Amino acid sequence: MNISYDSYRVFYYAAKYKSFSKAAAALYNTQPNVTRIIRRLEAELDCALFFRSAQGVRLTPEGEKIFAHIAIAFENIEAAEAEVSSDRSLQSGILHIAASGLALRGCLLQVLAQYRSEYPRVRIYLTNHSTPQGLAAVQNGLADFAVVTEGSVIPDSLMKKQIGEIQDIPICGAAFAELTHETVSLSRLVDYPIVGLTEGTSSHDFYSRLFLSHDLPYNPDVEVETIDQVLPVVRSNLGIGFVPREMLFGEPERTGIFPIALSEPIPPRSIYLFQRKNQPLSIAAKRLQQMLLEPPLQKAVH
Repeated sequence: MNISYDSYRVFYYAAKYKSFSKAAAALYNTQPNVTRIIRRLEAELDCALFFRSAQGVRLTPEGEKIFAHIAIAFENIEAAEAEVSSDRSLQSGILHIAASGLALRGCLLQVLAQYRSEYPRVRIYLTNHSTPQGLAAVQNGLADFAVVTEGSVIPDSLMKKQIGEIQDIPICGAAFAELTHETVSLSRLVDYPIVGLTEGTSSHDFYSRLFLSHDLPYNPDVEVETIDQVLPVVRSNLGIGFVPREMLFGEPERTGIFPIALSEPIPPRSIYLFQRKNQPLSIAAKRLQQMLLEPPLQKAVH
């Protein structure tokens, strides 16, 4: 049989309200049209679906069987429409974000705070990844997008948009405080133990290039997995590290972390949003993307 969706829709409302006139009102239609569509449906199914009386209509046994199946389908459709409507107003929704520690500290946390205050019912799943891991998560459909610093290898299936910059500074613990008394060169830092992120991360690649541009070797004596591990390792006097300026809070004497003035400027590092090409974002993800792409002043006053 090739019976139209509209015929079953009219039948569903007539059975739900036990009235052709109420069904017509719910469908913004007329009672004669509802009656005509029900008669046509009965003819197509070759059975009566309703008992008619002056008090209204009620389902026949055949109508009960049809309604038991049709009701499930239409209730699911109505639930889906309500869910989409809720998502459109961002009264619900889910976000999956893969972020590096640098990007999180650099700009993502500030925007997420704004987003959360405006759309508190959207659930956020935030995972901490290195840049290669974050890109893989997006590529494999495990995240809506990745917010990371640029890696050396960008898959062709992804597109990127710059959303901000971070500025790294060198830091040391109290045992190396002599480095904080004057401006020092990068070549002098090579004489001290270096704390860096593991090979394969965007940070390792960045500092390898920076040191190489000054004809210096970059061989960290202590390697860590995430940027958040750098601070406690440096505070424990295991070496000299590099972190975003935004990670430093409080007086050095209290925190045990001392900034170092470097004679050679460290170039700012760009933060990018990566997403799959030709892959539509959910309404919740699209709104966060818009907020991340807004100019800094707009982000601040949003």
